[in-house]
Amino acid sequence: MSHSIDLTGQVALVTGSTRGIGHAIAGMLHDAGCKVAVHGRDLAKAQAVAAELGANTVGVACDVANAAQVEEAIKSAESALGPISVLVNNAGLTRDNLLVRLTDEDWTTVLDANLRGAFNTMRVLARGMMKRKGGRIINITSVVGILGNKGQANDAASKAGLIGMTKAVAKEYASRNVLVNCVAPGYIQTDMTAALPPEAGAALLSAIPLGRLGEPKDVAGAVLYLASDLARYVTGQVVVVDGGMAM
Repeated sequence: MSHSIDLTGQVALVTGSTRGIGHAIAGMLHDAGCKVAVHGRDLAKAQAVAAELGANTVGVACDVANAAQVEEAIKSAESALGPISVLVNNAGLTRDNLLVRLTDEDWTTVLDANLRGAFNTMRVLARGMMKRKGGRIINITSVVGILGNKGQANDAASKAGLIGMTKAVAKEYASRNVLVNCVAPGYIQTDMTAALPPEAGAALLSAIPLGRLGEPKDVAGAVLYLASDLARYVTGQVVVVDGGMAM
């Protein structure tokens, strides 16, 4: 029996997919046959990445924290590709600092991008998924939302909030076959981790039982699974992709 994943006929929106983990997710979903809307803040960049992926793609742009912009971007994506059946909330940012040094702007900016952004996209797309009695919502959270991390109170709060919101929405829409899950990456090879000083990198690796950083495709693989029929009985869960850090 073959278990290769075929998402032909599905339409995905992947927020924050012009680079890094989001780019890997968009590429893997597209390789599986999914039509993909690539999202970023810069429309030209999103369109360039969509063109790079190939046919059955479109680039859209918005600030995910702005509900009106989100509605317009989704309308544009669905006009080009059809009703979105897979939503991957990957867009996010960090403003790290110790609690007493965090400004109101640091707090609000991170919560708006990481938590309000997912709320905005989910609220729009859940309606159609509910009517069609099917859909997948996959929220990219972080081990920081499970373990906490010094200097990241705002990020940890947003990522923990994303887990709680995922579980609540999973319960709301399970009866309509809308499955809602999280993927929680640990430390993944990105521009940010590449810039760490050697001693910081060594300390980081010592906390990871597998002894290496993850790759964007490791996170994308978990998303692909959750978007597929292999995960048809999985909802309200957090799939941790962290090399064993949080076990």
